[in-house]
Amino acid sequence: MKKILVFACAFLFVASFAFAAGPKTYQVTGPVLEVKADTIVVQKGKDKWEIGRDAATKVTGDLKVGSKVTIDYTMKAVSVSVKDAKKK
Repeated sequence: MKKILVFACAFLFVASFAFAAGPKTYQVTGPVLEVKADTIVVQKGKDKWEIGRDAATKVTGDLKVGSKVTIDYTMKAVSVSVKDAKKK
């Protein structure tokens, strides 16, 4: 009986982390090219990455053009349009 209880508690503990993880987090690092109220533009190699931000975005340090930053971000769907499959 004790083994079952320990197993159940361990399963719930691991499952709580799996479901609490949320969407995958990604990173981009580079110098800041532009800072606006709702976006940050970062140079990554030859590409310019425009990352959206809002009031909930946590910024530590002095965010300004020229600063080297590491931005953690997630991909979030803004809208989804479903097209019906063509019938044969």
